[in-house]
Parts: sequence; structure tokens; C-alpha cells
Amino acid sequence: MILAELLEKTVTTNASDLHLIAGIAPNIRVDGRLIPLSAYPPLSNEEIQNLVFSILTPEQKELFLTNRSLDFSYGYGGGDYGEKGRFRINLYFQRNTVAAAFRLLPPKVKTIEELRLPPIAHNFAKIKQGFVLVTGPTGHGKSTTLASIVNEINMNQAANIITIEDPIEYVYPKGKGIISQREIGIDSLSWAESLRSALREDPDVVLIGEMRDPESIASAITMAETGHLVFSTLHTNSASQTIDRIIDSFPEKQQNQIKAQLAGSLQGIISQRLIPKIDGGRIVASEVMIANNAIKSNVREGKTHLIDSTIETSQDIGMISLEASLAALVKQGLITLETARSYVLRQEAFNQLIV
Repeated sequence: MILAELLEKTVTTNASDLHLIAGIAPNIRVDGRLIPLSAYPPLSNEEIQNLVFSILTPEQKELFLTNRSLDFSYGYGGGDYGEKGRFRINLYFQRNTVAAAFRLLPPKVKTIEELRLPPIAHNFAKIKQGFVLVTGPTGHGKSTTLASIVNEINMNQAANIITIEDPIEYVYPKGKGIISQREIGIDSLSWAESLRSALREDPDVVLIGEMRDPESIASAITMAETGHLVFSTLHTNSASQTIDRIIDSFPEKQQNQIKAQLAGSLQGIISQRLIPKIDGGRIVASEVMIANNAIKSNVREGKTHLIDSTIETSQDIGMISLEASLAALVKQGLITLETARSYVLRQEAFNQLIV
């Protein structure tokens, strides 16, 4: 068995992930569902090592064995960045054996239309400064949505775009903008160093792959306050939960300051899910919050429990509740009612929309 066979299988089945774990056959995830590749026998620890070590540099191998985990990306199919796709890979140990999780990233950055994102997403590519977040569970397309918005800026504006990622995921085509992509561990030693130096690199737009701690959150907000457009992600389920998570990550004595800074810099939050379609594949359902005066007041005063109702009553300016997005997909015949119900956050609100 060679790794290229498994990567090819992942690409040709339109899988999102490939998992290699000792003692079981390789598994792929298609439309959110894990499927064992039964044509292959269970893998041994030695076989997994041989497969994954074949694509590591000596430095990466040493880091992995020292730290017991490693994040990196790999281009598959020829070319510098992978003509068939790039894989974001996490290597780790489990029960003292090597394991690997491969996330497939398509070779081309898709447009907002191709992803079937709400049209209001175009507006986030036109903002000149502020803070925009894309949130949702792992594996629900946050990086892909961010890449589509950032690439719209790249293709249409003469902007200096800096991305800070671990690892680099999408590689952007040439456009009107210029892009510097910094990978933690290769182009920079740490998130903190990258975020500090970004302000010295004359950016118009900064993409932070993930906000992992209060320091990175504070840096992102500061960048947004000082005239830059900042994009990032969080693993949260809704706009209100996202704002609570940001505020609660700081000590209580700092929270009023963070509320004020966030109210002043926040432009919007897209919280999304990838929903299995009736005819196969997945489609995005999105909650969209735009930071109008009512939202900013809710954030500043700590009344995040009012954000859901503000979103519901502000559809005229492009806000969308997750329940409304799911209800629309049901009415269009794209997803089943049962599937939609498994994703809604507020069943009563959804019931009123689906009648």
C-alpha cells in the first residue's frame, strides 16, 4: 500500500477526510459520514509510520517524534501546491501508535456563489476595517468560507493581505492584491510573534487561521481597531455564543474593556453548518449577524441574550437566523425536515418558520 492510493481514493470519492489508525482499515468521511475502506486490511503501526513518514521532511519527523503531534499541509497531484488538492494533516499518537487525520482542501478557492453562501457575504469583502468572524463546529467549512471572502478581496482590490495559518490551507491565485502567507513553524516561530509583526508589514487585510487564546483574540481586536480588516474563526455554534466566548476568555476585570473594544470593531459573524442534502453532498446553512447599532449596544452592555432576537428582526438588512436558513433549505427540497431539526438551536422558532 502506498499513500498516493489512499489520497486518490479520498479525492475521487469527494471525501472530506481520511483517517489512519492502527488496528483498523483506513476510513474516509463522505457527506459527514465515516466509511471504512474495506478493500484495505487493518493497518499496523509500522504501516502507518511508513505511509506518513514518506511525506515528512527530516525536520518535521524530528518535531513529530519530539512533540508527539504535528500539523502540516501537503500538496497532492503534482505542482508546487497540489494540482488535485491540498491536505491539512494532523499526526498524533494514540495508545503509543502513530495516527493521522487528513483534511482535503480543494485545489481551487471557490467563490461565494459556488459555495452557495448568503449573498450578504459579499459585503464582508467590501469592508475597509473591522473584525469579521466565521464560526461553527470542526469540519463545517469555516476555512473554505473565509478563503472565498478573502479571495474576493484579492481578485478585486489592490490590497496587501497577510494570512497567519497553522498550517497554510488554501493557496490563492494571482489577483489585484498581494498576499503573504505565513505558516507557524516554518515562516514564523509562534502565533504571538506573527501577530506582533503583522502590524509592521503594512497590511490592509489580516487573516488569522484560528484564535486560540486571549492573547491572539486581543491582538485581532487591536488590529481591527487600528484601521485593518481582520478575519478569523472560532469553534462556536452561534453569534451570541461567539461573543460570550470572547468576553469570557478574559479575566473579569478586563471584560468591560473587551466589550467596549469588541462593540467598536466587530463588523459581523457568520456561523455555519454543512447539512447533508437529499440527493447527496452537503450544503451550507448560515446564521449571519451584522453589527448594527442594536448589536453593538448588546455587546457593549453585556446583553448577548438579546442578539438572537435582534437577528430575527433584522432580516431587512441581511441578517439571517440559522433556523430561517434551515427552513429555507427544507422548503427548497434540498434537505429533509428531520435533518433540519437535528441542527436547529431553537426548535420553537424553527417550528414557526416551517409551517
